Amino acid sequence: MSKIESLFSLAGRVALVTGASRGLGWAFAEALAGAGAHVVLSARHAEALEEGATKLSDRGLAASVASFDVRDEAATATAVESLLADHGRLDVLINNAGVIKRADLADYDSGTWQHVIDVNLTACFRLAREAARPMAAAGWGRIVNIASVMGLIGRPSIPAYVASKHGLIGMTRSLAAELGPRGVTVNAICPGYFATEMAQPLMQDEEFNEMVCSRTPIGRWGDPGELAGAVIFLASGAGSYVNGAALAVDGGMTAVL
Repeated sequence: MSKIESLFSLAGRVALVTGASRGLGWAFAEALAGAGAHVVLSARHAEALEEGATKLSDRGLAASVASFDVRDEAATATAVESLLADHGRLDVLINNAGVIKRADLADYDSGTWQHVIDVNLTACFRLAREAARPMAAAGWGRIVNIASVMGLIGRPSIPAYVASKHGLIGMTRSLAAELGPRGVTVNAICPGYFATEMAQPLMQDEEFNEMVCSRTPIGRWGDPGELAGAVIFLASGAGSYVNGAALAVDGGMTAVL
């Protein structure tokens, strides 16, 4: 292995990826496994996770499953404890699980607001807290919070989502300040508009699709695989001096708005 290859290698590392059954979460898991990590796929539905783990295993990559609801504080703590019991370490956490709810302000009820905040922000705090303990004890760790370009800008009809992603970037910086001296870096990736299953209705909306493509200098939606480089960089030794960053991977959209 060359010096450059070793910088980006995750061989021997254990990575937990939430929301890993599909979309960007699956892309993150696939990338980390390809870089050599044992990836623990997490989401609420075990069946989809098992299918993903089998796909990776069939390619000679290391993967296992931890099914739990990130909103459940006790289940979160138990999942991390079980992971440590099974693997003896936790090196990388990708806080990816998230939801988005759209409605005009007058119709945006408090329950919906709280649900989005619970999943997109509070759950990330809890997972970071649990993961930081073994990472700090080992003197090495990587926490990557998946924010959004909506953590840098704003749009109508998604107030809770925008608030949660702004909050996630703020939390990233706070944890980076606290955990950096203990060998744990904390960064955020801010994806722009990516062509996932969940995005298909928006992509099929001609007006919305034109908005995305015309406002993005690269002129198109991103492919989930185009996030692989960013997550491997931040999770590996290559990103050892990057801490508290919010990396926009958006085709240049936020650079020109």
